[in-house]
Amino acid sequence: MAATVKPFTPVTGVEIEPPPETLKVEFQTLLTSEAIQFLAELVSTFDEDVEEIFQLRIVKKLGLDRLGGLPEFLPHTSHIREDQSWKVQPVPRRLVNRHVDLGDVSPANTECFLKALCSTAQGIQTDFDDGHCPTYFNQLQGLFNVYKAVHNQFPDIPPISRVPVLMLRPRAWNVVEHNLMINGREVPGPLFDFGLLMYHCGRILFENECGPFFYLSKVESHLEARLWNRIFVWAQKKLGLPIGSIKATVLIENILAAFEMEEILYELRDHSAGLNCGIWDYSASFVNKMGHRQEFLLPDRSKYVNMEKMFLKSYMDLLVKTCHKRGALATGGMAAQLLPRDKESPEYQRILANVTRLKLLEINAGVDGFMVFDLDLVEPMTKLFLKHTNGPNQLHILREDVNVTASDLLTVPSGGVTLNGLKYNIGVGILFIEVWLRGQGHFYFRGQVEDSATAEISRSQVWQWIRHGVKLEDDDRIVTRNLVQTLVKEIETELQDVLHHCTDSSKWQLAVASEIFLEIVQKRDFPEFLTTYLNLEHTFLSANH
Repeated sequence: MAATVKPFTPVTGVEIEPPPETLKVEFQTLLTSEAIQFLAELVSTFDEDVEEIFQLRIVKKLGLDRLGGLPEFLPHTSHIREDQSWKVQPVPRRLVNRHVDLGDVSPANTECFLKALCSTAQGIQTDFDDGHCPTYFNQLQGLFNVYKAVHNQFPDIPPISRVPVLMLRPRAWNVVEHNLMINGREVPGPLFDFGLLMYHCGRILFENECGPFFYLSKVESHLEARLWNRIFVWAQKKLGLPIGSIKATVLIENILAAFEMEEILYELRDHSAGLNCGIWDYSASFVNKMGHRQEFLLPDRSKYVNMEKMFLKSYMDLLVKTCHKRGALATGGMAAQLLPRDKESPEYQRILANVTRLKLLEINAGVDGFMVFDLDLVEPMTKLFLKHTNGPNQLHILREDVNVTASDLLTVPSGGVTLNGLKYNIGVGILFIEVWLRGQGHFYFRGQVEDSATAEISRSQVWQWIRHGVKLEDDDRIVTRNLVQTLVKEIETELQDVLHHCTDSSKWQLAVASEIFLEIVQKRDFPEFLTTYLNLEHTFLSANH
């Protein structure tokens, strides 16, 4: 039965689903007539521009697929790269020093969100994207929790000016909001998230010198950055905020965007908070854009893909050099490892030493900060930054020693594929789909957090290894559809022991997840976004189970 909600004045051209029964207060607080009117104007203004972005992505993909092209530094924007005079606007005080942020914090998980607010991290990646499953319940709960934090409505939580700064990460362009239609069309997910966050929280964040600050996911070109800049200008004017109030960090997690870093900063120069490295989505984008070509075969990620390899080291070095050249902050990746509770155990020391080694590589590359998932990593990583750097950031390190070529960015590491790596990718892929169908965006597996980014690289590699018939380096077998089908059945049985909630219903869900995983990795053409595919599956299964 549909929930009974507080009446509001209908907005022309808007159709909205009633909320889950348990979230009527959240719905009535967020989706007021005035907020819906703001959303309607925002979406109507930019909907055609969003469609154009998708068309441009298709054209670029066709050029890579059918014409055998390669990503390149754009000739027609060389004047932007060659002009040494322009810089991004300086960031506000709260963004100058962010050595260690918490990453992948879904605000829909109230307990984790409150712990993050009380932590000693300098920022919180408040994530509606990779670490979050965008069910209607989760969107309303997550947006409402941000609302309560900003409006100081959580008991025993410090005011917004004294908690870690919120870096708000709306969904990427590939995700739509199924529960709201404007002018007969479903709303782009990022506009839904951005619009409600700005309408309800933008002014308070600005007045408290705490924002509004955003992360922008899955950006592929400077034209997409230009669109976001226009959206920012529109929202600021509409809400009476000074131009430049909004600051945004762009995640460079696509190979095409790596060739347009300077142009992306240029388009957002009044609103830029810098660029960020995202290793797994970035690696998966090689398969997404060029995976049908043998020369772009990615080896076993658990053994051969890390920030010490040329294509990823070059990408980080170029990102740091580009940012610091233009006065922008460069953020490293996220440490997804979880520390054991026993600090005296050898395993604790081993994991901490590994995280320290990898994060020191990023610090030495010149990053101004990075993210961790485990709260217990905040303190040791903060000490690591203070020990090896001077000042609030490393903007003074210009990396003039770096000269990255297109070839450096496109040279994938050598190495083979192991049976263990294949099974690990299958396990991560199935488990992610299983938790997604339960309305969650991340899970813990073998000592670290996995989310849509690691699921993307996992299913991408299995698809690519089948496509190219790769021979396992520790086994005589070839990666074929039949081998993967056999391993999926074996791993599905093994995972039932991992899932402590394994009821008859959850066994059915795990079986469904296995079937979906097989369907995805066996497709003739590579499904571009796992979350787009799963969003449709989740809607269908919710309606039919």
